[in-house]
Amino acid sequence: MEFVWRKCLYRASKNCLEYIIPPLLQPLKRPAFLTRGAATAKGKVQPKKKNVVRKKTLKPAKAPSATRTAETERAKAMIQSCMNAPTPVRYLKKKDRLREIEREKLGLISKERQRELDMEKEKKKQANKEKPTTDKREELDVVKLGIFDKDEIEIPSFELTVEEGKRLAKEYSRVLMRDLRKSQAEETMRLQLKNEAIAALPLRLREAALVPNFTPFPKNRHRAYLTPPIEGYDQK
Repeated sequence: MEFVWRKCLYRASKNCLEYIIPPLLQPLKRPAFLTRGAATAKGKVQPKKKNVVRKKTLKPAKAPSATRTAETERAKAMIQSCMNAPTPVRYLKKKDRLREIEREKLGLISKERQRELDMEKEKKKQANKEKPTTDKREELDVVKLGIFDKDEIEIPSFELTVEEGKRLAKEYSRVLMRDLRKSQAEETMRLQLKNEAIAALPLRLREAALVPNFTPFPKNRHRAYLTPPIEGYDQK
């Protein structure tokens, strides 16, 4: 009887140690992150493996091609032009426009006005490029214009050397300067005669003559002719 009792006590204690007590002690175990190593089957603790960071080998950068560089520059220029795009028509009040005209007379031009002038120059260049270019000599060719027949006129051919061309250019320059001085002298004479005529007027008329008259010339008047016109020329 005693043997049976001991056997029952042994089984009860064994079942208690295997199935009841371990679940109760599970929360009291040491956390896994505090353990230095994991226990093996033989009871030895293995050291924790270190994380090795592998260095990436950088490949040499390829040189950009010429086409890609040109495209990049074109894109940058386009972005810059869009960022700094001026207004097509700049609005100015009458007072500001008069002030700008006075500044231009003094040689002071603002950036906005300079941009407008540059845009006008570009438009003129584009218009000149679009116009068909013709040779002036062909335009002034009397044979092609039909003024003379090829058999009626004999066009001389000139062959000039460099020295003769320079001599003719100097002579042509002298003729132009002579004509310019002559026209300047005539203009000076006209102004002198005008001032003398105004000075000879009475005081009342002199004050009225000194006021400039900007009234446009009447359209029904024509300039003076050296010879009388042909009768009935305006009725044809």
